[in-house]
Amino acid sequence: MRRVHVFITGNVQGVGLRYFLRNKAMRLKVNGFVKNLKDGRVEALFEGNDGDLNAMLEFCRRGTFVSKVTNVDSKEEPFRNEFREFEIRT
Repeated sequence: MRRVHVFITGNVQGVGLRYFLRNKAMRLKVNGFVKNLKDGRVEALFEGNDGDLNAMLEFCRRGTFVSKVTNVDSKEEPFRNEFREFEIRT
C-alpha cells in the first residue's frame, strides 16, 4: 500500500476536477481527499495499492475535458491507513 500527496496546477478549479477525482477514487477503492487551494491549485492525498494510485496520478495529469492541467507535483509519503473513504474537502 502507498500514499501519494499531489498538487495539481493549471485551470483546475471550477471545472469539476474534484468530483471527477472523487468518482475515480471511489471506483478504484482509493481513500483520501481532494480540495481547492486559495492559490488556484488542487491538492489531493491518495492511499491505496500501486496500480490504483498510478491510475489516479494519470487521472490527475489528464484532468476533465474542461480542465487544463499544466503540472502535477506528487510526493510519496509513508502509508498511514488514515482514511476510510475518499472525500471532497472545502
